Amino acid sequence: MCPDCDDFARTVLLLGQLALYADMLGADDDFIEAVGPSLAASLPEPPPGTFPPGYDPADGPDYPGDPS
Repeated sequence: MCPDCDDFARTVLLLGQLALYADMLGADDDFIEAVGPSLAASLPEPPPGTFPPGYDPADGPDYPGDPS
């Protein structure tokens, strides 16, 4: 297994758990706002084979509110 695969999987799992926590009644919004971006920024490069060859995450549709 690649050296960053465990870190990537663990961080994605934590992001998923944070998303579930955010949907709970009484979730601490300050905690979510502090931890979410930190977890996302700590994601290592995805393991090889996660995305198809030539995949560009920046190439996609414009989202509402984003400049064209």
